[in-house]
Amino acid sequence: MTARREPAVAVFGATGCVGRAVTAAFVRAGRPVLEVARHRPPYAGDNRFLALDAAAADPGELAGLLAAARVDTVVNATGGWVTGEAENECAHVHLLENLLAALARAPGRIRLVQIGSVHEYGPLPVGTAAEETRPPCPVSAYGRSKLAGAEAVLRATRAGLVDGVVLRVVNLCGPQAAEVGFLGAAVRRLHAATSERPAELTVADAHRDFLDVRDLAAAVLAAATAPVAGQVINVGRGEAVPVARLLDLLIAAAGPPPGAVRLRAAPVDSRGGDWTQVDIGRAARSLGWRPTVELPESIKDMWDASRADHPVEQP
Repeated sequence: MTARREPAVAVFGATGCVGRAVTAAFVRAGRPVLEVARHRPPYAGDNRFLALDAAAADPGELAGLLAAARVDTVVNATGGWVTGEAENECAHVHLLENLLAALARAPGRIRLVQIGSVHEYGPLPVGTAAEETRPPCPVSAYGRSKLAGAEAVLRATRAGLVDGVVLRVVNLCGPQAAEVGFLGAAVRRLHAATSERPAELTVADAHRDFLDVRDLAAAVLAAATAPVAGQVINVGRGEAVPVARLLDLLIAAAGPPPGAVRLRAAPVDSRGGDWTQVDIGRAARSLGWRPTVELPESIKDMWDASRADHPVEQP
């Protein structure tokens, strides 16, 4: 008698830093994973892989592919920082609407975990930990498009088309996150830094809520089965850390030679204001989740994982 296969999890954006961490978390939990991305990655894995542009795919064809793979859970980890209204609209709204149209054709309601962003809230007053009840007011094209995507998921859930939940996520660090944000820029400069050509790092008077990408993956794993349909749930460390502290941790992990780093205090243009912090009480109550990876460990792992991709530049 042939054993019945367990339903699979489809991870869209599986080759990005979030998608890779989420895939690894489901595999460790014993779930079959269908990795979906536009291009097959150079690394070889044991999971099924589907090379597909979800924004351009026909919803009916996509629905058939997911049904053939016996998918009952979808994680949307696509997108990222892009420039321009049209580019953000395509990456974060059109793609998701296409995916929702495909999931609406499924014979049963599929759990959709949408990876949202703290930037959906817009700039936060200093000292504020944003709760999910806070009215969103994004000011960037990225934040507006991510909010539009989140609202599309919630509308489809209310209409009974999907079983969706939105995780509103803060800044990320940890393995494979080295290209993201100001920490990613600092990583690149530190790899090229020498005593003769020091890296100049700007220390802004700002605070950021940073989370290890593996902690985010644990939250996604919990959200895949928890009774949280129709909810928005903040996922972060729940603390605003000074940028200077984050850079200190990165420099300590990098161990640059003497004189290879110069710090200067100056304001910098920020995509989300000078303060980000979220309240994570709902995540603890609804998902049974709290972050477990401390920032020193996360940033050291971020640096260590980046070394293969950043050969030292020669003078």
